[in-house]
Amino acid sequence: MQFHCWYSPEAEAQFVVLQQRLAELKVELTGQVVEKINAKFLRLHPELALVLDEDGLSLAANGMKMQPDWQAEIPRLKRAGMKSEMLARACQVNEQPNLIDATAGLGHDTLLMAKLGAKVTLIERHPILYILLKSAHHAAQQDAFLAPVAANIHLVHADSAEYLEQQIQAGKQFDVVYLDPMFPQRDQNQQAVKKQAQVKKQMQLLHLLLPEDGEMDLGENLLALARQLAQRVIVKRPRHAVYLDNQAPQHQWLGDACRFDGYFRP
Repeated sequence: MQFHCWYSPEAEAQFVVLQQRLAELKVELTGQVVEKINAKFLRLHPELALVLDEDGLSLAANGMKMQPDWQAEIPRLKRAGMKSEMLARACQVNEQPNLIDATAGLGHDTLLMAKLGAKVTLIERHPILYILLKSAHHAAQQDAFLAPVAANIHLVHADSAEYLEQQIQAGKQFDVVYLDPMFPQRDQNQQAVKKQAQVKKQMQLLHLLLPEDGEMDLGENLLALARQLAQRVIVKRPRHAVYLDNQAPQHQWLGDACRFDGYFRP
């Protein structure tokens, strides 16, 4: 895989380190110094690329820039509790489970579960998204509030299906496997009421990075593996979506926009 990075003059040393890290992940990273990486520059260079500047490491395309901004999640984390967070109740994080988040995304759900006590293994197979998460995890370790949360998160670069299979073969057991597969934008049958606001900037860029016909993991193959590995499997879905892999859950936690489907081992 080849990828490009725009970086500010002050970030040259960071770019060299980033280039080396991505080479280890079999990504050839090219780079170009840019004096001013501003909104105008990004509009004039709409191609998908990494950006390294005073904001840290970001993904950019079509005039937009985003990163897994874990610092922005701090207000939610400070308010979070078992009563207020449906995800926490579904995953029983108050019991401090050993949990796998097999569909990393931007890591925001992992942050919440780790804050409330879970020991989370966060899996991401795409090298660019993995390196963005790695950067966010490193920044969290330097933050007074997030450091103890980051200590509960172990980030793994792997294909989720292969990782789950390896754990099964090794005879490992986990308390919970959490699945939040990306949802196809093209699928119009999933929502009974179609209130389609513009997809968030972060999701737009993720859909560019992980196209539905390529790198996007819709999760159908993960449910059976997860049920072999864990006592409890929790799947996040849009409120009116079909069941993952057409498997009816044993319990559901229903919210306004999404729901959590629970599959339990007898």
